[in-house]
Amino acid sequence: MRTTTKTLVAATFAVIGGLAFADARGDEIMNKVADFKKPSFSQSQVVMTLEDKNGTKEARQIVEYGKEEGGRTYVVMDFKGPASVKDTRFLQITNKNGPDDKFIYLPALKSVRRVNSSEGSKSFMGSDATYDDLTTRDVSQDEHQFLREESIKVESGVSYNCYVIKEIPIDKKDTQYNYRLTWIDKNTMYPIHTEMYDKNNKLVKVLEVLTIQKIDGYDMPMENKLKNVQTGHSTTLKIMKVVVDKPLPERVFTQTFLSTGK
Repeated sequence: MRTTTKTLVAATFAVIGGLAFADARGDEIMNKVADFKKPSFSQSQVVMTLEDKNGTKEARQIVEYGKEEGGRTYVVMDFKGPASVKDTRFLQITNKNGPDDKFIYLPALKSVRRVNSSEGSKSFMGSDATYDDLTTRDVSQDEHQFLREESIKVESGVSYNCYVIKEIPIDKKDTQYNYRLTWIDKNTMYPIHTEMYDKNNKLVKVLEVLTIQKIDGYDMPMENKLKNVQTGHSTTLKIMKVVVDKPLPERVFTQTFLSTGK
């Protein structure tokens, strides 16, 4: 689960010099984050748990496929259960110099359709993530302000030593958030805590990586939780099993696979 947000930076003329230094450091850190080492292929068994403010939970079983090729990232989510979402499939292709391509297959409609940019603020499969939250933003789309270094303890009880970065959208119309504060783990250079603020500068969502595990040389986020603090609803993704760098057939990352599962 990935989220995006940005920041509105207000600075007086008197501190411009200081901010220029901070922004340069912020950009350097976020470029390292963008270079995070990922496997060429991955196949995961994932449990998505939706939980409302009263503690009522709904679990979903997903098989997720991933591929890195030619500067593009391909992700397929194949919902296996429960019956209400079974055989729903989603494909996202991250393009190097353009917006992501997103396609979804809904069994009730028996067809694959493209997810349009106008649907960016809609919830993805009833989760706390919107389609825009799934979108990978290029480093060049944002300005990055280094704020400080500090330790943070996530909900699972794990503590991390972090850089804190404020992310600022260059084009404020292409994101539903005003800004994002991100805590980057110094050890893995992975974002482990992210706060997203709406257009009224109010905190709306918090994304935390609860556990990171070394798998065949890769630092893998094994469990993360996205909570909407305004509604009390949350979505947790937990990887139960993962295989990396084992090649997958090309057909898995096609619209044909979305409609047939084969």
